[in-house]
Amino acid sequence: MSALESETTRLRPPTPRRAWRADPWGDALRSGRGPLFLRRADGWLLPLEVERWCAAADPADATVLARCEGAVLDVGCGPGRLVHALAAAGRPVLGIDVCQAAVARTVDGGGTALCRSVFDPLPGEGRWGTVLLMDGNIGIGGDPAGLLARAAALVTPGGQTLVEAAAPDVDERVEVRVDDGRGARGVDFPWARVGARALPAYADASGWRVEHRWRAGDRSFLQLRRRR
Repeated sequence: MSALESETTRLRPPTPRRAWRADPWGDALRSGRGPLFLRRADGWLLPLEVERWCAAADPADATVLARCEGAVLDVGCGPGRLVHALAAAGRPVLGIDVCQAAVARTVDGGGTALCRSVFDPLPGEGRWGTVLLMDGNIGIGGDPAGLLARAAALVTPGGQTLVEAAAPDVDERVEVRVDDGRGARGVDFPWARVGARALPAYADASGWRVEHRWRAGDRSFLQLRRRR
């Protein structure tokens, strides 16, 4: 057993964050299907791709997985499709998510995951080769610069984070809640959406440089390298 594996086994997860612990998010992950949305206070809805996230990694995901280096930390791993793909390829990988249903689905599929926020103490801090921020997870906490600064503290010197940018050219911080479109809603929490044009400024302010940008299908990604 590696030092990272030993540390992961030893640490017990704290109570998950309320916003993502509550239904209908957990219900959608347990069933593997939506509909599900993030709802802004003004009524605007952002569809969440529950079915895609609960399926196997797709060709666009494969372009991200091919760039992973060293031990991989998947932040906001959801039901674990990227954790499962990396584990199947023999890569050391840990998923973290504040939703117990997401962690359970990741573990049931053969992955390793903890019910934990990225801002909580984590195993292997400063030793991860890659941090993944996929599926809009640059929005976690509603503070992209703060999240990227936290990611910089998690990786090795010269490590990387692979970030999925929002498809539109957007840079916003909002209060949202999970909504199933049929009357069930979670609690309000801060979120952000950041497009590929806005992301480099947040990266630069948080100790990263943009090493590569690419698109796969209708999705946009950035490879950020921690400045030494």
